[in-house]
Amino acid sequence: MSAADTGTGATIFGCAGPVLGRDEAAFFRDADPFGFILFARNVENPDQVLRLTSDLRAAVGRDAPILVDQEGGRVQRLRAPHWREWLPPLDQVERSGLRAAEGMAIRSRIIAAELRAVGIDANCAPCADIASPVTHPFLRNRCYGSDAETVTQVARAVAEGHLAGGVLPVVKHMPGHGRSTADTHHNLPTVTEDAATLSATDFAPFRALNDLPMAMTSHIVFAAFDPDHPATQSPEVIRMIRREIGFDGLLMTDDLNMQALAGTLAERAALAIAAGCDIALHCKGDLAEMQAVANAAGHMGPEASRRAARALSRRRDPDAVDIPALEAKLAAILQGAPYG
Repeated sequence: MSAADTGTGATIFGCAGPVLGRDEAAFFRDADPFGFILFARNVENPDQVLRLTSDLRAAVGRDAPILVDQEGGRVQRLRAPHWREWLPPLDQVERSGLRAAEGMAIRSRIIAAELRAVGIDANCAPCADIASPVTHPFLRNRCYGSDAETVTQVARAVAEGHLAGGVLPVVKHMPGHGRSTADTHHNLPTVTEDAATLSATDFAPFRALNDLPMAMTSHIVFAAFDPDHPATQSPEVIRMIRREIGFDGLLMTDDLNMQALAGTLAERAALAIAAGCDIALHCKGDLAEMQAVANAAGHMGPEASRRAARALSRRRDPDAVDIPALEAKLAAILQGAPYG
């Protein structure tokens, strides 16, 4: 059975801890979410993570995608001593100079190898948001640069590094998060720039990356398109993502538990799906909350199923790679070595 068969839930869920519980497994079997996402609470060591990813897939009876946020820096769920520690993305880009895209591609290929080794095959990266002096600190050093050209080049390199390693990239936060002066975990920001300015700047990297298989929304109001709803729940913004940005991949929400969104979790999920998102993302691992989200989100319709199938078709076996050689090359880039 493929993940996009009729009946697959329009959801991605987390789980409560490092071991899949009996009640969780039963719920996942019935709800049949499209996939799963892991957080630090789910991670102890490589053997344990591999068991958990295997058990999650067994619960739904298929090779469901398993996601993680492994950007590096603050947003990194797999950490030392079992996994490599990474600089914040913006720090690495700035340190790498003209070789920024090359260095981030190498880093992404190494990250992909670490993820695939424990059964994780999708990463919530690249971040195609443009940093500016007003970007909230929760996001700023997760960005790749302060202009559309740099961000696009580095984000493309990050995506290709993941794909070469057999890991699906999830570009975020569509259609752009860089102008947010608030942390969407706690507040709902409003962007007031006009549509032409946004199209030429914030939206440009996402337009250039519109062939990627999966994307995540931003919980931000874009007043030029819809002053009343965040992008995640705005039919106008989702139409713009599909038409102007040209993204026809699988579109998931950012985490529904973030307090930029109002209402109950069921209401948040229902509004997102009605607006045109394909997948409702719930990360907390709370069983009662997941039940409410599953009921509200329902099953993927024909278009979402088509996009899901196409996204999963981009998964492939990793290319052969010499990790020590890549590490040496990355170290040279970070030390300022010239080309060659």
